[in-house]
Amino acid sequence: MNMKVLGIKIIKVTAVFAVLIFSILMLKTISQYTSFDKNIGFLAFKQQVVGNPYWMAFFYIHIFSITLCLLAGLTQFSNRFLVENRDLHKIIGKIYVYNILIINVPACFVLGLFSNGGLIGITGFLIQDALWAYFTIAAVLFIKKGNINRHRTYMILSYAVTTTAITFRIVKHLLYNETQHDYELFYGLNVWAALLINLTIAYVILKKNCLLTGKIQTRKENIDTNK
Repeated sequence: MNMKVLGIKIIKVTAVFAVLIFSILMLKTISQYTSFDKNIGFLAFKQQVVGNPYWMAFFYIHIFSITLCLLAGLTQFSNRFLVENRDLHKIIGKIYVYNILIINVPACFVLGLFSNGGLIGITGFLIQDALWAYFTIAAVLFIKKGNINRHRTYMILSYAVTTTAITFRIVKHLLYNETQHDYELFYGLNVWAALLINLTIAYVILKKNCLLTGKIQTRKENIDTNK
């Protein structure tokens, strides 16, 4: 097996396990909100809006559905899973798309308007939300046209935005120090950092896939020529 191909597979497997582990950890974090206590976890920092029933409704809708979105997205990038489970792939893909477009994009738009991090954080969240909707809709439109490669590209970009929640928490746990950093400023910058990190990773993956596809196609053409 080509070392570059092996390297890409290792990166993909590592990424899948990382998302799976952090999804499980997020489930543990989310479980604390099943008590509907307004003074726990993240809500302790949002006391100015916890009295707003609309904000609270969107908050609970978002946190209780986002993990399903993360897990559903994991299955969409395995070629083996796609080949062996085409119908299931379509079903899970629809769950992922409906979850984002009908549930989470509207919910995150409202939550983003009241985001921590001041104008930096609010702007970052709203741009994330817009990109999330755009990438997901583009993925749907391209698969309807039968363009699998473009569909896959936009699904990867969509999932990159989906997993910003994980990257955000990783950066916060690794770098945030309450005695050295201003919470609001750090929070706002972290929103942008998570988005840029994930889109950069998505770009690298797409570029690697493009180069790999090109080499495979070139080999096939050379074999056909020599026949």
